[in-house]
Amino acid sequence: MEASEEVVVLIVGAGPAGLATAACLTQRHIPYVIMEREYCSASLWRHRAYDRLKLHLAKEFCELPHMAYPAGTPTYVPRERFVEYLDAYANQFGIHLRYQTNVESTTYDESTKRWVVMAHDVTTDVVARLTARFLVVATGENAVANIPTDLTGFDGEAIHSSSYKSGIGYIGKTVLVIGAGNSGMEIAYDLAIHGAHTSIAVRSLVHIMTKELIRAGMTLVQNLSLPVTTVDFFLVMAANFIFGDLSKYGIIRPEMGPLSLKSQTGRSAVIDIGTGKLIKGGVIKQIHFDAIVFATGYKSTVNMWLKNGQNIFTKDGFPKKSFPNHWIGENGLYCAGFARRGLAGITMDANNIVDDIMATMDIG
Repeated sequence: MEASEEVVVLIVGAGPAGLATAACLTQRHIPYVIMEREYCSASLWRHRAYDRLKLHLAKEFCELPHMAYPAGTPTYVPRERFVEYLDAYANQFGIHLRYQTNVESTTYDESTKRWVVMAHDVTTDVVARLTARFLVVATGENAVANIPTDLTGFDGEAIHSSSYKSGIGYIGKTVLVIGAGNSGMEIAYDLAIHGAHTSIAVRSLVHIMTKELIRAGMTLVQNLSLPVTTVDFFLVMAANFIFGDLSKYGIIRPEMGPLSLKSQTGRSAVIDIGTGKLIKGGVIKQIHFDAIVFATGYKSTVNMWLKNGQNIFTKDGFPKKSFPNHWIGENGLYCAGFARRGLAGITMDANNIVDDIMATMDIG
């Protein structure tokens, strides 16, 4: 069974990036359709995040466009409160989503100057053919878990961080966490305080910072317009005073400062919640393992369904252009949530995309 539909803007993905783009379109009275393959919005935050997760940046850097957090929201927003914020956000802007709809293919039709999208509603088994003037890819950087396939010689439990909830089930077990980003460090801490014998594999250079240091650094750059390199110098000096030399434990700082690293590569500093102290105290170390948690990030799935997107995406499904010009392609194709700059980057993407759509519609 097949249906046909014409739309002005089609948004694929209903995470924070898709919701933010929809809200900005609503503010400009531009009609849109937003599709989501899952049965809910923001499924990563609802179902694929560990229990103790909080936003790593202060709430003033994590608001979506046109809506602040409610009064009384903690400075570092817990996962449950952030999900509540997203639900309130969707209600505030009257965002109606088409759930459990898989985009199977998209191609650009040169003759009609429209994107042709084939979408399968799995609840009704209807395949819809949509034609859209503008296409926004908002499936984000974290579409599917990145899990190594070769675990030769290991017969214990192996899960991705997206399946990890709490260390309660690992009491007394020896667990290796692979990946020393924010998720890996927090999961290692959670395992250790629940009584697991925990080790962490550090695969790359990493800055360890406190939440307060990063908040202060970002405030100095944004409000006082201090040079990023100057702020980085003081951040590293303060972090070295707080944490001491961690190189003997396999944690080595990059030469580039934390804010510069984020700005130029998208890689975040690790926000310490107590993991550093446990590493220095020998609580988290290297031993034999009963279980492995892969905090190895996610992969983009864009190229599985998007055709004619070579002008904006690489073969790995990430933008070809560097920030801040990564969000725009050709023929009305955009991407939101691929800046590797968290929720602040999503807000910038959504505003830029809708501004460009407005300008294009005025011209056309």
